[in-house]
Amino acid sequence: MTAGVILAGGLATRMGGGDKSLLPLSGRPILSQVIDRLRPQVGAMALNANGDPARFAEFGLPVLADSVTGYAGPLAGVLAGLDWAAETGAESIVTVAADTPFFPMDLTDRLTTAARDADVSIALAATPDPKRGTARHPTFGLWPVALRDDLRAALNEGVRKVVLWTDRHGAATAHFEAEPFDPFFNINTPEDLTRAQAMGAA
Repeated sequence: MTAGVILAGGLATRMGGGDKSLLPLSGRPILSQVIDRLRPQVGAMALNANGDPARFAEFGLPVLADSVTGYAGPLAGVLAGLDWAAETGAESIVTVAADTPFFPMDLTDRLTTAARDADVSIALAATPDPKRGTARHPTFGLWPVALRDDLRAALNEGVRKVVLWTDRHGAATAHFEAEPFDPFFNINTPEDLTRAQAMGAA
């Protein structure tokens, strides 16, 4: 089984702090829309967030806090998800960002296929980028439960960038189109929220 973990542990500094995922988009919290897109793609689902879990009670998901002290970034959320998944019997997790309401409905299938075709256990999503050729989206990935202790050790060594760890394991890339818009568009600023309202209406 592949489980799903929504990463909501960011600091949201460009939105003035707080939980971006609880902001309304088209009349509903962003997080509700993320849940609706992920639920059909996974066998179980949890939310990675720090602080008081009661603020997410209405969504009915297990809330997983980082086990690494201090703000260690998305890899800490991945580890929390892997530890939870190990308890549920899942073999892997797919992670998505809580502030990205338009990610692909076939994300899990495409990540799984990319990893299988490359004969590796990790895959990251990517879209075309006019400057770099390809832009990877490291919070959207497939992660094996079997590597959770390896990830724990890397975090304890001070590794914080996702790709520094994934590149050690030869991560595959699942390519997605960015037309008519980037499906991994995330809401970082009030202006982004306004743009997302227009995208949702379209």
